[in-house]
Amino acid sequence: MTTKSAAGQNTEREGSSLFLIMKIAAWAALIIGGILCLTNINEFNDHNGSLMAGIGFLVGSVFIYTIGMAMNLVHKRKAESE
Repeated sequence: MTTKSAAGQNTEREGSSLFLIMKIAAWAALIIGGILCLTNINEFNDHNGSLMAGIGFLVGSVFIYTIGMAMNLVHKRKAESE
């Protein structure tokens, strides 16, 4: 059984709380994007601003989640090495 230092626990908490915030932001962007896409999907062209914004939110949610996951993995690896 290994013991963790106070600094290691603090770093791990920061990483997990940051990942939680990023995950919530990604889900919020996904929901907003879905709502924007579904409200005006009948007019499917590039002049439809809400559809384009919705697609942007959908794509952005994937990037937000990926960045949050990468940051979480970096914090975990740093905590393991200490």
